[in-house]
Amino acid sequence: MDVPAKGNILGRMVPARYVLAILGSIGMAIVYGLKVNLSVAMVGMLNHTAIEASVHDVQDDDNFTAPAEDMQCDTTGNSTSAKEADGPFPWSSEIQGIVLSCYFWGYFVSQIPGGRIAELFSAKWVMFFSVTINVVCTLLTPVMAEAHYVAVVVMRVGEGIGGGVTFPAMHVLLSKWAPPAERSVLAALVYAGTSLGTVISMLMAGVLTATLGWESVFYVMGGLSCAWCVLWVWLVQDSPQSQPLISVEEREMIVTSLGGKANDQEHKQKLAVPWKAVFTSGPFLAILVAHACSNWGWYMLLIELPFYMKQVLKFNMTENAVTTALPFLSLWFFSIGLSRGLDWLRSREIITTSTARKIGTLFASLVPAACLLGLSFVRCDRAAAVSLTALGVTAIGGMFCGFLSNHIDIAPNFAGTLMAITNTVATIPGIVVPIFVGILTHGNQTISAWRIIFFVTIALYVVEIVVYTIFGSGEEQSWNKVPEVDEKSEGTPLKNEEIV
Repeated sequence: MDVPAKGNILGRMVPARYVLAILGSIGMAIVYGLKVNLSVAMVGMLNHTAIEASVHDVQDDDNFTAPAEDMQCDTTGNSTSAKEADGPFPWSSEIQGIVLSCYFWGYFVSQIPGGRIAELFSAKWVMFFSVTINVVCTLLTPVMAEAHYVAVVVMRVGEGIGGGVTFPAMHVLLSKWAPPAERSVLAALVYAGTSLGTVISMLMAGVLTATLGWESVFYVMGGLSCAWCVLWVWLVQDSPQSQPLISVEEREMIVTSLGGKANDQEHKQKLAVPWKAVFTSGPFLAILVAHACSNWGWYMLLIELPFYMKQVLKFNMTENAVTTALPFLSLWFFSIGLSRGLDWLRSREIITTSTARKIGTLFASLVPAACLLGLSFVRCDRAAAVSLTALGVTAIGGMFCGFLSNHIDIAPNFAGTLMAITNTVATIPGIVVPIFVGILTHGNQTISAWRIIFFVTIALYVVEIVVYTIFGSGEEQSWNKVPEVDEKSEGTPLKNEEIV
């Protein structure tokens, strides 16, 4: 009797669904923070003098001469002109691309198994595994880097395996915890943690690298993340029915809004995924295309932006961290504000769920595409480049209440699996982007090389806009309800089996 009473008190103080959302957001922040810290720390890990010498040797051998407009930006009069200390690793641009992209090898293979495990067993423990393996691999990264870059690759693959299951696990939890009227807000709150983690990680990584050395990035950030694991195990459960720290009113509101009965015990059906219906569904394929195209731009800005700032605009380490990170903070605020606005319009039936999802996705694609187009022609205007980058990154926040929330709309019974499928395909850009950029900028770290990179990204944004606007939908699909019909039709045989 004491536990439910305590649960009711805590549940009235802080709604359990918001405890889940906040801890879920922090968990996403940890995973993304530990993912991107290498992008910033690597600036301090690399021996730039040795790398530039090898590049000049290649250029001399090939009689390489860059056009006048392709010469790197002049640093005269800038605070960036001072030479920064070199790190210990003379990794070429190809090796840098491999080290950054290998995260997505593990990310690619873990998502569908992780999504199904979350649906069939426990999304809570899948998410716990995700953060824990990221923390362990992060703490081991400095030691592995001293051994060989291949050892760092192994650590990054391990982090990717953990990172790959975050979105499917959180989608499963949201499908059980988020009332339809609050779905956009709770999803945006959870997934905007990715941008919050990016901001904190980039700022911390820049400061720690400049002051305490690149090794401190991994030790400090990995150590601080351990506290989350304790809070997650203590405060989070897979469903409102299994959560003792929740008020009776909140439990009833959540469960009934999702079509269940508040006094029913949670029961996990092992539903078979209707694969044929999924892969012939226009709304699902629209999400798939939007997710893949959007992720190309997302990873371009998330992973490669620090190198653009360093190579072309000549920002030093501290400036690089600040200018790269701050737009992700504005992204966090924008995504929350946009999701609340769209939910308000939906609640008053001013717009449909389909329209809300398309508006969010349009913000996340059209604005970044326009900003990249502008960035292609501002050349060495650092203020304009920073402004365009900040605006583009901020607008990407529309995807959290756009196509990323759409899986739960069209098929809540299979939200984890659908997210795993689209996110698996959307992982391919994460693998390709660093290698693609590394090849184009090898010995050619110029504005024209980055212009090609930006144009490719713009073209994929256009594909996303066209496909999702035409085929996207926020309506529940008929194939999501098939298992319920089957269960009723098989009710009598099941009863006979129970008697036997």
